[in-house]
Amino acid sequence: MMGYGWGMGTAGWIFMALFWIVIIGVVIWAVMALLPGIRAGGAARAESPRDILDRRFARGEIDVDQYRLARAELAEHQPERR
Repeated sequence: MMGYGWGMGTAGWIFMALFWIVIIGVVIWAVMALLPGIRAGGAARAESPRDILDRRFARGEIDVDQYRLARAELAEHQPERR
């Protein structure tokens, strides 16, 4: 019963190990691509209204007067961040 050869050999073991490393890598990549909160280092952080306002001003969607008015309104209705 031992006349069937020497088994996989060194090359067979190397290719099998590489195959499983690639499969595990693809699974990890797919999980990280489907769950963006993991990539951010935890739960996805919700933007505050002030962050949204700052981003819109930086992009040029609103002008200085609108920015200042909205910022004053936010400061009036929200507690200060620390």
